[in-house]
Amino acid sequence: MSYDVYLTETFNELYHSLDKNEKNWIENIITKLKENPAGKPLHFNWFREKRYLNKRLYYLIDEDSKRILVVAFATKKDQQKVINFIIKNMQDLLFYLKNL
Repeated sequence: MSYDVYLTETFNELYHSLDKNEKNWIENIITKLKENPAGKPLHFNWFREKRYLNKRLYYLIDEDSKRILVVAFATKKDQQKVINFIIKNMQDLLFYLKNL
């Protein structure tokens, strides 16, 4: 069964500022995630990342509803800030994902 992939508004705004190679990579990853939501787990099984050069794509997975929420794309240097933000706001983000 395939997954539905959603983007946060913040990620959507960021996406438009990326270069062509980054956009193509993200589009390919989203296509792959729809069929197989793999990635490196971060602290929780529902919180994952995929690596592209020195950047990371961060997303949440809801196995029950078969939905994925792409949250951020940031450099390795900003990794801890993103992880902290997602963990701090996990209840709101997971609630949003479950109710899309």
